[in-house]
This record gives sequence, structure tokens and C-alpha cells, in this order.
Amino acid sequence: MINIRNINLWLQLAILVTLISSSTLAAATPPQKAVLVTGANSGIGRTIAYRLAAEGYFVYAGARKKHDIETLSAVENMQGLRLDVTNQADIDTAVKLVRAEGRGLYALVNNAGVVVMGLLAETDESELDFLFDVNVYGPYRMVKAFAPLLVDSKGRVVNISSMAGIMSPPAYGVYSMSKHAIEAFTDTLAYELGTVGVGVSAIEPGPFNSNAAASNCERRRKQGDNASESLMPELAAEIATLCGDTTQYPEPGPVADAVLQVLTSDKPKARYLAPSDPRQAEFIARSILQDLADLSSGQTYNFTRDELMGMLDDALGDAEASNDD
Repeated sequence: MINIRNINLWLQLAILVTLISSSTLAAATPPQKAVLVTGANSGIGRTIAYRLAAEGYFVYAGARKKHDIETLSAVENMQGLRLDVTNQADIDTAVKLVRAEGRGLYALVNNAGVVVMGLLAETDESELDFLFDVNVYGPYRMVKAFAPLLVDSKGRVVNISSMAGIMSPPAYGVYSMSKHAIEAFTDTLAYELGTVGVGVSAIEPGPFNSNAAASNCERRRKQGDNASESLMPELAAEIATLCGDTTQYPEPGPVADAVLQVLTSDKPKARYLAPSDPRQAEFIARSILQDLADLSSGQTYNFTRDELMGMLDDALGDAEASNDD
């Protein structure tokens, strides 16, 4: 004869074991980290968003067009959201959405950006307003809005700068101004948010396949840009040739790699160079060293070669120690 009491005891024991196993598994599995990427609809932003989603992060992918938002939302571990970094209402809505989702926010990737090319002495002030509204005020607005969530998570801020934020080539003066501003923004923000456990880094990409330059060229054509009317016609004509096919450049995988380094490192670096060609890395290094030489020679306070080499050795030692950590 079947003992009903014994069956009930076995059932209760089985349920208890299942509950204990489930709670142990849940405790052992870390929660999925959420990352918000601005300008995720194309180019560098899309590559970053797709890479992070593939690595298991939950990505809030910012875009402006309905079709792009729907396309991004169809990707596993990704949710597209309406986000124009020049629109405070969009930003406020994004904050409410992220809070309501309950995942928190581990990282903010300030990628949305535009390009303006042209001669500085002939660039209309409205172009500066357009550029700085996206490239400088955009990241400022985003950090200000999401700082409480990032402080809660002891997370990361990643600012997509540019090699043009380190040096300033002809034709890109206005764009370089905006990216130099991002470098300064990153330095101060890293110190300030670092006091409460948030890591802040800048990534300096080289030229990659992106819609930003192509969009600028289209705007220039619509504005009726005419090199023959320039005060510097030869240089203006040379600038016009920059409006070529951006597909000649490689895909921005190295930029996504650098973002992943920032998110996974216990002590992320202040800067990550992401060139599309090894020669670019040498060019940037030489540019920085030339600035150092200019500041150290023929000045009120000069440094000898040995003194400069000692400073360089110290800096390299600090960098190596950071790598070991």
C-alpha cells in the first residue's frame, strides 16, 4: 500500500532542493550589465553597439529615425531608443526608460557626432553652433543626465574623440576644436567622477568607414560650396577633394575593441588610440613629441634631453604598471 505521507515528504524535499538550487544559480550568475551607446544607427556607433551586444551586454542603442530604432531593437541583447543628443526631452525620456527597465546603467558611450570641414577663416558661425551642439554639448548633456545611474553602478564613461582631438589637420579645424574640447572634458570628468568610482576614458579613432564625413560633404554641396570664391582657392579646391568615397576606409572594429577594453578593465586608461593604419599611430606619437620639444626648447624654462628622457621613462613605467594591474 502506497504511503501518501511519505510521497508528500519526498515532494516537499524535491521542491526545497529545486528552490535552493535555483537561488544558488541566480546568486552565482552576475546581472547583465547595461550600456547606452549614442549614435548607434551607423558607422562607429553601430559597430560598438553590435559588438557589445554580442559580448553579452544589454545595449540601449540611441538613434533618431524610426526605421533605425526598429532595426536595432531586432538584435539580441539590444533595445533601440529615440535619442537625439541635442534634444533634452529625448534625453530625459531615455533616463526614465532606463530607470524603469531596472537594469541600471554600467556604461555610457558618447559616440554621436558630426563632421564639419572647411577653411577656418571662411566657416560660417552657424556651422560651429551645429557642430558643438552635437559633439560637445551632446556628451555634456548625456553625462549630466545619467551621472546618478553611473555613480550607483561605479561604471564607465567612454567618450569617442578622434585623432583630430590630439592634432589639428588642415580643413578639419572646426571639427578638431570640438574634439579637443572632448579631450579636456574627459580629463576633468575622469578626475571628478573618479573620486566616486566611475572610470572615464577617451578613444581616439583614425579614419574609418562612417557616414559622418559623407553627410558633411552632402551639406557642403547643398550650401553651394565654391572653391573659386575662396580667399585661398587652391587650398579650398584641395579640401573639396576630401569629399570622396568613405568606403575606402576599413570598418571600425578597432574602436569597438577599445570600448570593450574600457568596460572590462579594472583600471581603464585615460586614452586609447584606435588607428585604421599603423602609420597613423606613429604620426600621432611624433606630433605629441614635437609639441613637447617646442615647449621644452627656447622657453623660459628649458629641459635637457636627459631630463626629458627621464620624464618619458617615468611615464612609460607608470603605463606599464597600469597594464600589469
